[in-house]
Amino acid sequence: MAAEGGGKEMNEIKTQFTTREGLYKLLSHSEYSRPNRVPFNSQGSNPVRVSFVNVNDQSGNGDRLCFNVGRELYFYIYKGVRKAADLSKPIDKRIYKGTQPTCHDFNHLTATAESVSLLVGFSAGQVQLIDPIKKETSKLFNEERLIDKSRVTCVKWVPGSESLFLVAHSSGNMYLYNVEHTCGTTAPHYQLLKQGESFAVHTCKSKSTRNPLLKWTVGEGALNEFAFSPDGKFLACVSQDGFLRVFNFDSVELHGTMKSYFGGLLCVCWSPDGKYIVTGGEDDLVTVWSFMDCRVIARGHGHKSWVSVVAFDPYTTSVEESDPMEFSGSDEDFQDLHFGRDRANSTQSRLSKRNSTDSRPVSVTYRFGSVGQDTQLCLWDLTEDILFPHQPLSRARTHTNVMNATSPPSGSGGTNPGSNGNSITTPGNSVPPPLPRSNSLPHSAVSNAGSKSSVMDGAIASGVSKFATLSLHDRKERHHEKDHKRNHSMGHISSKSSDKLNLVTKTKTDPAKTLGTPLCPRMEDVPLLEPLICKKIAHERLTVLIFLEDCIVTACQEGFICTWARPGKVR
Repeated sequence: MAAEGGGKEMNEIKTQFTTREGLYKLLSHSEYSRPNRVPFNSQGSNPVRVSFVNVNDQSGNGDRLCFNVGRELYFYIYKGVRKAADLSKPIDKRIYKGTQPTCHDFNHLTATAESVSLLVGFSAGQVQLIDPIKKETSKLFNEERLIDKSRVTCVKWVPGSESLFLVAHSSGNMYLYNVEHTCGTTAPHYQLLKQGESFAVHTCKSKSTRNPLLKWTVGEGALNEFAFSPDGKFLACVSQDGFLRVFNFDSVELHGTMKSYFGGLLCVCWSPDGKYIVTGGEDDLVTVWSFMDCRVIARGHGHKSWVSVVAFDPYTTSVEESDPMEFSGSDEDFQDLHFGRDRANSTQSRLSKRNSTDSRPVSVTYRFGSVGQDTQLCLWDLTEDILFPHQPLSRARTHTNVMNATSPPSGSGGTNPGSNGNSITTPGNSVPPPLPRSNSLPHSAVSNAGSKSSVMDGAIASGVSKFATLSLHDRKERHHEKDHKRNHSMGHISSKSSDKLNLVTKTKTDPAKTLGTPLCPRMEDVPLLEPLICKKIAHERLTVLIFLEDCIVTACQEGFICTWARPGKVR
């Protein structure tokens, strides 16, 4: 290794990197962290996470940032590439005792300059609903830990809902809650709603409606992360047993599965058009899975340790129609010609033409990134030769450019009659919405419907047939007992009883029997991607990767939240 580049070069922290679209630069003045830094101690600490929300205030700077470090939770105005971070003035700061924040998610539907709804999951199993602008604590769910005692691994609002949210635990269980309902004073009792291969879904038996509305038991071991599809209709889950499972969320049906090369899968994300899913995990690989074909189409090898986060970049893409006229000129000229103010609409149009028979060939490239415990940031391109291996390549040159900052978001919620008929095909054949700034829910959809939550509750109570026809989208509304003490910031928590019901028959899959099958093809059987860049950008393992319009945000376990300005975005 030293002969190739020198040990010093290998261990040097990078502050900038160059891709085809230009130079990305770390803005040291825009770094967020706890205001009064204490000596770093990662022993037993939960991953640092970051969530964004835009409150749409009149100042033009409506971005807000939430992050957790150890026992602390911070809420700041996010100034991004525009202005230096002022760490001395958090809008809200909370310190918890006996339990630590593990994940969080904003509700983008209800966010205003006066109020935001933030869900926070904890290491002892509780979920808290807070408003960091009003500095209020609304509710605590699973307060007595009667529903689940294990660590919360992922919490997200259900797309299009003001009141429903989903919580995953290291127990392998996942629960659907409604903020308007209580959790009850006794351990819940369940009845089977639907069962399939390595999963089961139960409803909560109760005389009156109570949380949780549903209990999902998925796979073997911890459920590490889940992500909703851009249209909100499908749910991708990754588990410690190494499986990706994709469900139709409304009908509770398994759409497809994939198995890691080895080890657990730790992270998952959807492409902006819902056609592809990328996972990462303990095999040090990123794996690209086709939603339509239900198969692995590529693997990427660049990390030297576990991959902790994968994310698509919706603002960087390449879409170009073939033209017999050879383009000559600078990349700047090309950008002005092809990526101007109307680029978002033209990108939608060209992507929708991909399956059209009367249009010229279109070149499509997806950009996604990954970060890992090796402290490396990798950027990857999914190109046409990988996506469409049996079709002749377009003669057009491929260019990758950052989306013009003045362009409107590429998509609109629901079916927008003003979209001029341009759409990107998604799993549910609906147009993807504007992409909110949230690592917790990068591609949530906004529904225009507004039916009451009681409809959902009644459907669940009445059994499988009614629930299968209900669209949740059409509504607006590891286990450590020692982590828990009786001094949570919202009152006393009892641990007298626990949820003992687990009816799903867990089938352990022999890895030797899956290797070489469509479930887990051998390395030589699928294309191997090489990263565009692979840079060491931190001293401690990386836990956050978020693509915003003018920058990339990363964070490491030391608690540093870093802003990387996109090319041309720094004055």
